[in-house]
Amino acid sequence: MRRGSPELIFAALIALLLGSILWYTHNVVGDLRLEAERSSRIYARIYHALGDTTEGAGTQALLGLSRSIVEQGVPVIVTDAAGNPTAAANLPFEVTDVTKDARLRAYIRRLDAENPPLVDPMLGQIHFGNTPLVEGLRIVPVLQVATAAILLIVGFYVIRVRGNVARERIWAGMARESAHQLGTPLSSLAGWIELLEERAEDPSTHAAATHMSADLERLDRVAHRFERIGREPKCEPVDVTALVDRVATYFRARVPTLANTIAIDVAHDGAPPMIEGDPVLLEWAIEVLAKNAIDALAGRGGRIRLSTARLSDGGVRIRVADNGPGIPSGLRARVFEPGFSTKQSGWGIGLSLARRIVEENHRGKLVLAAADSGATFDVILR
Repeated sequence: MRRGSPELIFAALIALLLGSILWYTHNVVGDLRLEAERSSRIYARIYHALGDTTEGAGTQALLGLSRSIVEQGVPVIVTDAAGNPTAAANLPFEVTDVTKDARLRAYIRRLDAENPPLVDPMLGQIHFGNTPLVEGLRIVPVLQVATAAILLIVGFYVIRVRGNVARERIWAGMARESAHQLGTPLSSLAGWIELLEERAEDPSTHAAATHMSADLERLDRVAHRFERIGREPKCEPVDVTALVDRVATYFRARVPTLANTIAIDVAHDGAPPMIEGDPVLLEWAIEVLAKNAIDALAGRGGRIRLSTARLSDGGVRIRVADNGPGIPSGLRARVFEPGFSTKQSGWGIGLSLARRIVEENHRGKLVLAAADSGATFDVILR
C-alpha cells in the first residue's frame, strides 16, 4: 500500500460518515415536518367538519381524512370477517382488483409481522405496515454503526501502519548510517591488504592476503547492501546463472573440507533467460538461503545443491537444497515470520528478508518446497 493512503481512506470514511449523518438528519427533519403538516390538516378538517352544517360536509371530511392518511404512505389492507381483502392502499405493487389478487394474502402476512392487525367490528381487520420514515429509522442507524465500526478498524490499522513505517525508517536510517561508517575502515583495510600483497614473499602469506581481499570485497558488497535498504530497488538485466555461480564459489572456500565436510554443487538446466531485477539484492537473498543450509549442516556435514532452471511460462527457478535434518512439519508455516528461528543464536530475520527481496522488490515468490529429506527453497522469478 502506498505511503499515505491509509490516512486518505480514514479521512474519506470520516467524511462519508458525517455526510450520511447530515443527509439522514436532513431527510428525517423534512419527513417529520410533513407528518406535522398532515396531522395539522387532519385536525383542521375535523374541526371544520364539526362546524360545517351543510349537507354532505361530514362525508367530504371523511373522504379528505382518508386521502390524508393515504398520503402518509402507510401500507394498509382491510379484510372482512372471513379474511378476504376488501380495500387496500399504498401497496408496493399495482392491484386492479383487491378481491382477486393472490399477492395480497402474502403481503398481509408480511404486514402482520411488522404490526399486529387492528380489529373493527364493522370492517373486519385492518393490516398495516410502517411508513418510509420508520423504515429509514430502522435501517440507516445500522449502516451508520457499521460505518463507525469500519472507522475504528481503519483507525487501528492506520496507527499500526504508521508505527511500522516509523520503525522501518529508523532501521533503514541505521542501516545506511552503518554502511557509511564502514566505508572509511574498509578503504583503509584495502590499502593495507594491497601493501601486504606487494611485500609478501611467502606463498602462504600471499594466499592469505588474497583471501583477505576476497573477504574485504564481500564486506564492501554487504555495506552497499545496507545502503540500499529503504530505497527503490534497481531494475537491470540479471544473469541468474552467473549469480548462483558467484554465491557457490564464495561459500566453497569457506565451508569445512576435512571434518564434517560440506560439499556445494551447482547445476544449471539449460541457460535460464536474463531477468530484470536488482543483482545486489537478489544475490543477498540467495546468500541467505545458502548460509541457512550451511548452518543446518554444521557439525554433521552434508551436501548443498544450488540449481537454476527455465520454467515453462518463461520464468526462472533458483533452488537451494540441502540434505540436512530439515524443518519439522509443525514449524514449516512459520519459517518466514520475522523473529522466528530454529537456531538458539538466530535473529530470525534472514528468511523474512529474503522473502521481502524476492516478493516485494521483484514480484516473485519464495517458497519452502516439499522434499524427501533436508530443506529445499525455491525462488521463482519472472
